[in-house]
Parts: sequence; C-alpha cells; structure tokens
Amino acid sequence: MNLPLWARPRQSLLRKSIWDWGCLGLWPIYATKPIFVATLIWALFDIVHFTYWELLPRLVVPALILMVSLWVGAAFPGTAKGTSRAANGAGFAFFAALLATLVAAFFPHGTISNPVAASDAKDSVASSTDEQAPENWEFYGRSASGTRFAPYTDITPENVKDLQVAWTYHTGRRTTGSAFGVDENTPLQIGNVLYTCTPENVVAAVDGDSGKELWKFDPHAKSEEHVTCRGVGYHDMDKDNSLNAEIKAKYASVQACRQRILVSTIDARMFALDAQTGKPCEDFGEHGFIDLKKGMGPTEVSKRYHPTAVPVVMGHLAVVGGWVRDIVAGEPSGAVRAFDVLSGKITWAWDVGAPEGADTTAPDHQFTLETPNVWTVPTFDKELNLVYLPTGNGPPDYWGGDRNAVKEKFGSAVVAVDASTGKSKWVYQFIHHDVWDFDMPSQPVLYNMKDEKGEKTPVLIQTSKTGHIFVLDRRTGKPFTKVEERAVPTENAAVGEHLSPTQPFSSGMPQIGVEPLTESAMWGVSTFDQLYCRIKFKDSVYVGPFTPPSEKPYIEWPSLLGGMNWGGISVDEKTGMMFVNDMRMPLRMSLVTQEDAKKYKVTTDEVPGFMGTIRPQIAGIYGGVKIDIMQSPLGVPCNTPPFGSMSGIDLNTQKLVWQVPLGTVQDTGPLGMKTGMQIPLGMPTLGGPTSTASGLVFFAGTQDYYLRAMDSKTGKEVWKARMPVGAVAAPLIYKSPKTGKEYVVISAGGASHSPDLGDYVIAYALPDKK
Repeated sequence: MNLPLWARPRQSLLRKSIWDWGCLGLWPIYATKPIFVATLIWALFDIVHFTYWELLPRLVVPALILMVSLWVGAAFPGTAKGTSRAANGAGFAFFAALLATLVAAFFPHGTISNPVAASDAKDSVASSTDEQAPENWEFYGRSASGTRFAPYTDITPENVKDLQVAWTYHTGRRTTGSAFGVDENTPLQIGNVLYTCTPENVVAAVDGDSGKELWKFDPHAKSEEHVTCRGVGYHDMDKDNSLNAEIKAKYASVQACRQRILVSTIDARMFALDAQTGKPCEDFGEHGFIDLKKGMGPTEVSKRYHPTAVPVVMGHLAVVGGWVRDIVAGEPSGAVRAFDVLSGKITWAWDVGAPEGADTTAPDHQFTLETPNVWTVPTFDKELNLVYLPTGNGPPDYWGGDRNAVKEKFGSAVVAVDASTGKSKWVYQFIHHDVWDFDMPSQPVLYNMKDEKGEKTPVLIQTSKTGHIFVLDRRTGKPFTKVEERAVPTENAAVGEHLSPTQPFSSGMPQIGVEPLTESAMWGVSTFDQLYCRIKFKDSVYVGPFTPPSEKPYIEWPSLLGGMNWGGISVDEKTGMMFVNDMRMPLRMSLVTQEDAKKYKVTTDEVPGFMGTIRPQIAGIYGGVKIDIMQSPLGVPCNTPPFGSMSGIDLNTQKLVWQVPLGTVQDTGPLGMKTGMQIPLGMPTLGGPTSTASGLVFFAGTQDYYLRAMDSKTGKEVWKARMPVGAVAAPLIYKSPKTGKEYVVISAGGASHSPDLGDYVIAYALPDKK
C-alpha cells in the first residue's frame, strides 16, 4: 500500500514500535534461559548428595521465574507466533515439572534401606519373655533393663491398621498461666491399673480397660524451672525378696501401703502413696513425703535443684538424682541418693566430692556443691548389684577453666556404683571437659551381646547428644564396641579455657546425624532464606565436631538439643534390633563477657531464640551465653532435612539396617504457621520408641499430632492415628490381665513448642471380635 509522503514517517514509527514491543517480549524468553541453565549447573556442582531436599531451594525459585518469564514473553504484542507458541509450551513444561516437584514433596526422601545388615533373628542372644503370662510395665523402660520392649503379638503389622481409640482419660493438668510444663509421662501398668502423672506431679490411678479414674493425688507442687513428670516408681512389699525377716515381721499385719507408688516432685519432695487408695503412706518420712532439698545447697526452694526423672526402685531402695541449674559456681549438689521405700530414710549417697570416710547419710551432712548431676533415669542391674548413673557436666555449662578433678573425672559419663553402698566401681567418660552441655541425656539400657568369640557379654548401651552410641561391658566399664580417641580442635577457645585435645568417637556403632556441616549444606524453603543461612554460616566459627565455645558466634553441631535426647531407645529382645530417634538442629552460640552482658535481657530459658536475650553463665570473664537455633527468618532450620529420623540398628551386626525421616509439617511450618500438608520432611523428635514382639515400633514424639506404628524390619510406616494434640512421651503397651486385650497408650499433652496443649491419655486397641 502506497501512503502519502506525509504519512510515511508515521509508518516508520509504527514499525519501530512494533519491533520494540516484540524485542521487549522476547527479552524475558532469551535472557532468563541462560540464567536458569547457569543456576542448574551451579546447583549440581554445589550440592553434596544429589537429593530432593538439596535441589529444592536452589532450583524452584529460578524455575518459577523462568516459567513466568516465558508466559509473559509469549503474551507480548509483536512476539512471533512460532516463538509465542514455543514459549507457552516451555512455560507449561516448567509448570508440570514444578507440579511434579510439589507432589514429590509428599513422599519420603533421604530414607536408608540396608537389609543385608540385618542378621538372622536366631542369632540374638536375648530370650523372649513368655507373652502368655500377664506382665507389668513396672519401670520407666518397662523392665529394669530399660529396653522398652513389649513381648506381645496380638497387634501385628497386618492388623495394626484396625487399631481404634478404646478410651480417653483427661488428667486435668494445667495448660494456662506460667510454667505449666511439658507432658513427658509414660504411665506404669500394674495388673489392670495404670498410674499416670502430670507435669506438676498430680498422680492418678486409671482402670486399664475403661480409662475410669480410680483415685487422684495432688502434691500441690510448683516450680518455674523444668516442669515435668516422666513417670512414677512402684514397690511391692509382698514380692520384694530384698527385705529381711525383721522387716517382713514388722509389716506382717499391716494392710495399708503394701504396694507403693513413688513420685518425686518439681519442688524437690518425694511422696510414697498407697497404690490401692492414693493416700500418703504415713510411715514414709513426714506423713508420706521426704524433703529432697536437705543438704543439697542453695536450691532457692527448688528453683535451682529438683528431680526430673523417675525414682528408680531396686529392691527396697529408691534411687533419686536431680536437675541442677548449671549457671554459676556454687550451684546445688549433684549428689545421687538412695532412700528406703518403707521409711524414707537415706541409705546411701553418691557424693563424689565428699572427703574420704564422710558419713553421707548423717542428718547434718552437706553434700558437695556443683558436682556432676544425674537428671535422667539411672538403671539397676540386680545380678551385678550395680546402679548405672548417667551424669551431666559440673556447672557452669559452657566454660570450665577452673573445674576441679571431680568434675573432670565424673562429668558427662556413666558411673557404676555399688547398689548397697553407693561407692563408685567404675567410670567411663563420653565427653572430656564438656563445655558444650553434652551431658548424658538418656537412661542406660542393659542388654546381652555376643563378642568376637560368640560368647554372651552383659553390655550397657548409652546414647548421646553427639549422635554417638556407646556400648560398654557393664561389668568393667570398658568399651565393648570400638571407641577411638580422636584429635579435636582446641584453638581460639574462650579466655582462660583449657580444652581436651581428644574426644571419644564411637566408631564401632552407627553414628546418627553427625555429618559435618558445610556452606553447601545450608538450606531453606526458598533461594532467599537459603542465602541467609549461608551468610550466617560464613559469619560463624565452625571447625567440625566440638568446635570450641568463644565470644565470636560459633556453631554447635550436633547441638545440646541432640542428637539423641532424654527419650532413649527400644530394643527388640527377640531379634536384637535397636530403635533410636534423633533430632538435627544446629545452634549458633556465643559467650558474652560480663561487661557486654549488661546490654542484654537475661533469661533462664534453655534456648531463648531470636529475642536478643542471653542465658546467664557466670564463669571466668563471662556473664552469659547467647543460644539461638540456627534458622532462617522464616523459623526454618538452616541444615538440610531431615531434622529428625528413626533408625533401626541390628545389635548382632552393629550396623544400620534402615533409617526414615520422621514427622511432617502438617502442624507446623514457616513463621510458626501450620501448613496443613503431610510433607514428610523429618521433624525434630523427642520422647522415645516402644517395640513389640510382633515386629512393630510405636512412636509419637514428632512435631505433628500422630501416633505412628512402623514395621521393625524396614521402618515403613504401617499405621498412624491423628491425636487432638501432639505428644513427646514414649508409648506404653500392655496386655490386660482381666480381658486379655492388648493396648497401646500415649500421654498426649502437646508437642514441643506447640501452642496446642491438652491433658489426654489415649488408649488404642483392636476392635472386639464378633
């Protein structure tokens, strides 16, 4: 078409505009492609293991940008039809890939399956208990050995899907106000009665078939620190063969309190209750209770000292340790004592700082201050007449420049003491000069394993916050599986500190969640918070395990949270399989001088979080320690998932058979918001597992509100039940002597740091046969 001359410049301008728009439309298409390709190449070189969770934050956001750019470019006026069609197709291809990535998030990643590491069950040296005889869950770990193994087979991997709620009991625990505590209770089961406790030590007896309350006792205990009750102790006078003839004659005509429930309280008392009525036993101490604060030092009415574990009943004695605040010099004593369960009188005390020949049972004895304490559950070996004490480090926690010989020898160790006298027999230390708060967190478990000659050896299994599992000959304290002393970093330590140049590494057993951190291992739900975590990592001191504490921010990994924590393990006594859960959350910490501590708000919370606070730590030149979970501004841990797992280890081969991520983000998520999505990321875990003779492992201590059952051979989840709130306690499994029905019971009071709290004790059972 011929235009007049005056119109031709306008025609040129129109053509130029169309050309410019077309170029502008093509720019997003051509510019973002090389950026994405370069990012893809970088991601493949940057990742460590080529896993789903590693690639997610590196590629999803760039893929989203490219997808949108393709669609925007295709929609611009002037873009050639062929180019537009290709861009649209590529955009939809990326959309499909992103959708597939989202779907893939709902399937477990990072699982380990190594079935060849499992031995024939016949190789196990353990003998299974006769499951036909009704038995009691009489100790915290069911038996005195602490294996938390239920020898029952009614509930199987095949029928576990049919489990349903049999009854629910409400404890009435307080869930509002300050210091309401954490429900960590595993009830005892004696015959047809369960004995449960609340964080403030309210004890109740509950019918095991109906959930009906039989009695309740409230000690009116209060504390602002470590409010919890993990369980109660039990003593049966009629079955105690440690009582002499004189005692038996004395109680021959006494009807009350022949069976006793023992509970230590958060205000540092211990009560003895009649198991039949719940009434205090008048012959025990002062009308039913004793004061555990006597002689222990400056307890500040239990604020700085009180028991946090179950009284361990061994014959006619109850062994009680205690939690110590660990902040300053002169903290209360960490002494462990044994009391007569009938009279409440002290029988012996393990006071490692007492002078030779001192009478630790004297009414006026003052126990040595700031000695290593035992805040978790000891274990008793009746045959060897030994009590095994898992110790903490002597206070303060994070600086030990002036520690004495007692702290250096007995801190963060297991100490075997004579059950009759409390005298030390042997000590094995797992952490030398512990300034990381790596105190022994869980009950030592007693088991029998075969040595290289095929001979049965009585061993002690101790899990640790460092992710190491130690196995000792419990007769001598010598390692049964290989332990190596390896050099660890000591440079750039805190002022006045003297660190141990070596630490024990358990190389003869699988190590869980201990792979060293790297900048590439930093993670996020997006590219942006991953970048934040990488910057934080580069701005911190991290030189591997046992990075020395210092004034410059340093990373503790594994951290004082674990690794393994207080929940402990379960061992299938038929097969020799051991089950252990863990958490993986690095901490970013720094020591703060007394002068700089004046700039901070002080709190005694274990992990203050991103609140600009410090935990007091009066030691050397220091006045506090800043402890933050190493996480992004979204509240997501900076390390690559999983953040928690369950592992199956064959004790016959000492090898890892399987490992699975544990827990979803359904009830948590970025910024603390619930996602509602069952994405099995693997969340931090607390509490412990319980195994059965039928091949099941039950566990509830995840961040989502489920009780789960896993196949003990593979770790595969075969059942889960939604609970009203989360739980951190270990499940109880028993068989009713009245009905013969097998029950799985969980105390559900709320997951760790969850706003949803409750007072539930829930029992599950198979439906009645028609």
